[in-house]
Amino acid sequence: MGKIQLPAIIHVVAVLVSAIVITIPATVVVAVPLGRLVTPEFFNNIRNKAGSNCKGKHFYTRRAFLKAAKSYPRFGHLDSVEESKREIAAFFAHVSHETGVLLVVSDLCYTEEIERGTYCDSSAVANPCAPGRQYYGRGPLQLSWNYNYGECGKANGFDGLRNPDIVARDPVVTWKSALWFWSTSVRPTERKGFGETIHKINGMECNHGNTDEVEDRVRYYREYCKQLGVSPGNNIRC
Repeated sequence: MGKIQLPAIIHVVAVLVSAIVITIPATVVVAVPLGRLVTPEFFNNIRNKAGSNCKGKHFYTRRAFLKAAKSYPRFGHLDSVEESKREIAAFFAHVSHETGVLLVVSDLCYTEEIERGTYCDSSAVANPCAPGRQYYGRGPLQLSWNYNYGECGKANGFDGLRNPDIVARDPVVTWKSALWFWSTSVRPTERKGFGETIHKINGMECNHGNTDEVEDRVRYYREYCKQLGVSPGNNIRC
């Protein structure tokens, strides 16, 4: 058997290395742990705006949020650090609006909707309403309607139809309800701009439906983008 010349071996190795290098993406995104973006300072700046009589001030905690987020590992981990920061800013902007009082500094105050209703859609046969239960807004993004409680419960291991109150009683479940709704209904359109997230959460506010509500959400979004050191991007209104 003939000997293989050393130059030939070097040439083959060089070709293989070149092929490997070519397959490596031009940019590699290093995921930043969520806790390094949603810092105690960032979270407390939101929570501390709530008055001492607000139930949510002590109910909504960073620890519970981070624990819930482990069930939604893609949250805050988009293709770039900038996009990830915008997602976090957008999420907490809506949380601040939904749990506070319009144009009043009172973030993370309410755990349940003030004007409660049944919110039962009888056509949602896959998630039938349980007798005596009401599916009004609860939690950071005010989860509403029996079909949302049913599906959220299935995804997070609780009976949302028979026990909807758990969303306003369990501090981890409450954040899971918000992250579930965000991940399934809002996040798919988040890259189109903050305005599209408003449309997904409450489309009735859009197209001059309620300018004050929209501006309140935008105000929060801009504020949190600034705190996270990222530009708000385009299309911030709906």
